[in-house]
Amino acid sequence: MKEFFGIGGYQRTPEGFLSWQHILFVSCFMVAMVALAIYFGRKFRDRSEEEKNKVLLLTAIILDTSEVFRIIMACITSEDPMRWLYELPLFLCGIPLILIPLAALSKGRVREASLDFVLIFGILGAVLGTYGAGQNYNAYPVLSFNNVISAVTHTISGFASLYIVISGMDSMKKKNIWISFCILFGFCAMAFTANSLLDYNYMFLVRGDGTPYDIFYNLVGGNPVLYPMTVILLFLLYIAAFYGVYHLVKRKELKCDDPEQN
Repeated sequence: MKEFFGIGGYQRTPEGFLSWQHILFVSCFMVAMVALAIYFGRKFRDRSEEEKNKVLLLTAIILDTSEVFRIIMACITSEDPMRWLYELPLFLCGIPLILIPLAALSKGRVREASLDFVLIFGILGAVLGTYGAGQNYNAYPVLSFNNVISAVTHTISGFASLYIVISGMDSMKKKNIWISFCILFGFCAMAFTANSLLDYNYMFLVRGDGTPYDIFYNLVGGNPVLYPMTVILLFLLYIAAFYGVYHLVKRKELKCDDPEQN
């Protein structure tokens, strides 16, 4: 157990990013994520919004509890009493920690925008935080607390994203897209401020750290202005593209369902 939690440092050599152990490990989580999302999404699709919300609320409780436990363990295993400052939920995958509970407990446009943001970024966060997590799998053994809890939290967000669309909780109203932009800008502003004060790399706005963000970091030569602007621009473009593809698919579905179009 001491070795699993990394108390005193891990003694095992990390298997490495994109090793077969890494791919197999995260693939098991991804398969479970998709299977559970399909099961619960289809089961609750024709239920009331209140019943659908219960699954989302339970998801939020599990996700937030897991994250709090991760932060506590990071502080316990570290000799730095201020370690918690470097464990704040200011990465892209940390946004669902706030938005999933908000989506489950709020109403109106706030609820719609929260659901849509989780839908848009949940799957992306799940993929980047498992298959693309070079900063984790190059640093820790695959079967370690750091990687297990990371896989759990990222795939829970992915589950929420898939569950929202399969259960029919999504709205993706174009008039709410500006709220998604504001949410993203707000978190980026907090991450940028924290990075400046702590000399850290929240939201990967400073460097790629072995993740796919390194592609863009190298593309702009690590420019401290162009790189964070590029990352934020990519987020905004991703939101716009997601909305575009979503509504394109919806229009095709409506045409297929309309007998006058056949």
